[in-house]
Order: sequence, then C-alpha cells, then structure tokens
Amino acid sequence: MKEAWLQFKSSFFLYSFLRDPVAIVSFLIFLVLVILSFLAPAIAPHDPYDLAAIDIMDAELPPVWMAEGENRFLLGTDGQGRDLYSTILYGMRTSIIIGILAVLLQAFLGICIGLIAGYFGGLVDNFLMRLADIQLSFSTLLVAIIIGALFQTAFGVEKYEDFSLILLIIIIGIAEWPQYARTMRASVLAERKKEYVEAARVIGLKSGRIMWRHIFPNALSPILVISTVQVANAVMSEAALSFLGLGMPITKPSLGALINAGFEYFISGIWWITAFPGFVLVILIFVINLLGDWVRDVLNPKLYKH
Repeated sequence: MKEAWLQFKSSFFLYSFLRDPVAIVSFLIFLVLVILSFLAPAIAPHDPYDLAAIDIMDAELPPVWMAEGENRFLLGTDGQGRDLYSTILYGMRTSIIIGILAVLLQAFLGICIGLIAGYFGGLVDNFLMRLADIQLSFSTLLVAIIIGALFQTAFGVEKYEDFSLILLIIIIGIAEWPQYARTMRASVLAERKKEYVEAARVIGLKSGRIMWRHIFPNALSPILVISTVQVANAVMSEAALSFLGLGMPITKPSLGALINAGFEYFISGIWWITAFPGFVLVILIFVINLLGDWVRDVLNPKLYKH
C-alpha cells in the first residue's frame, strides 16, 4: 500500500493534475457536490421522503430572498411543499448513483465483449460487432420505453416505481455498452500481435489469462477516458428520461424528475422549481466533462501540452 502511494505521488498523472488549475477547480467542485449529495440525510434541513413532515400548504413558496419566502426554505419549495434545497441534495445523490453504476455496467459489458471480439476475431468478432451495430440503432429512449413497458405490464406501475433506480441503471447500461466494446476491440487488435502476447501464448498461458492479465491492462487508457465522459452522459440520460416521465418517479427525486416536476409551473412565474435543479445539473455535467477532457489529454501524450 505504501509503495503504491509513493508511486502515485511521483506519477505523471498527479504531476499533471497539480499543474492544471482547471482540473483542480473542476475536481474540487465535483468533490463538493458528491460530498453534499451523499451527506444529504445528515445536512439536509428536511427529508423529502418523509410524507408526514410535508405540508401541501407550503407548496410553491419562493426562495428566502424573495418577498414571500420563508427562512425555513432556503431555495423555496416545489409543488408538493418539499424543501427544494433538501430535495436537490437527495436528487443529486440519486443522479450520481445512477450515473456511476450505469457506467460500471456499460464498462463491464463493453470490455468483456470487446476483449472477446478483438482477441478471437473471425466469426466471433463479426457476430459481436454486428450485435453492437444493432444495439446502436436503438436509442436510450427507445430502450427505456421497451424495458419500462415490459416491466410495468409484468409487475404493475407500483413495482416499477419501487425498482425505477435499478431499471434506469440497466437501461442506460444496456443502451451505451457498444462504445466500450468498439474501443476495447480496437485496442485489443493493436495489442494482440505484440511480442509480449506472442510470448504468453508460447509459454502455454490460457486465452482468458492472456486477455485479462496481459492485454486488458495495456488497453485500459482509452476506457478510462470514455468512462469519465460517460458518467456525464449517463447523468444526462437519466435527467432526460426522468424529464420525459420514463425515469425516476416524482416521489423519488432525481435532478431530472425535479426539472420535470417544475416545468409545468415555469410559465406561471414559479421558476425556481425548475431553475435550481437545472443549474445544479448543468454544473455537475460541466465539471465532469472538464475532468474527462483533462484525463483524455493526460493519457494521450500526443494531445497533452507541457
């Protein structure tokens, strides 16, 4: 453990990070947002899941600095009377969890398929890549409609609301894995003819060990770049699906569900229900994209500017 830490301290990755103010600021903002969201049960002044504590008479109150605002509700309340600040914290936690877990699912599926396709080639490669092409023809929205409709038909709307978090992770994960598969396949094709792979075959190592212990670590850099950007895309996909009513239900807030809930009030002047969650969503996606750009530049020496 100590050796790993010393190696990290002297790495080019950390050296580059400490000399890039944009990366540092982006990381700090992202870290603050993550900490605030996961500490929501401890720091949020209200619990949006506690129906007994929600009063419909408090609905649509403006932020505290406006004329009718109340000190109890810093950013005002939504149409159900929930404290918007607290609901944003809980909703941001939901969006981040969906984003990270969906990317892990995408990466797992894509890496496995890409490794197999690139290493074995031939008919296996053709079949798996055509499968990826078919998957790319289905948008995330269409996958969400199909899976959501099948689940609601089989188990009912109430069960769908109970399992909406898991279903969104599966939907976004299934919809986006071909990007990982194609990238991993291209990296494996470049690596499999190198001398270290040939040497591993000569000494009798099995294909599975060669793929995971030798080729995979050397093909990991582009996957890390994709993963950073894909977290932002997954958060955005969740927000879009929830905004369209295909994601998280209003009783389980996410940033997309909050924006959707406040959209109908926006024209009547109750702008804060949509504006504040929308602003947080933009900041969250923006800093993740900035970190993704930095990771891409650092892991690609041809792009990195010394």
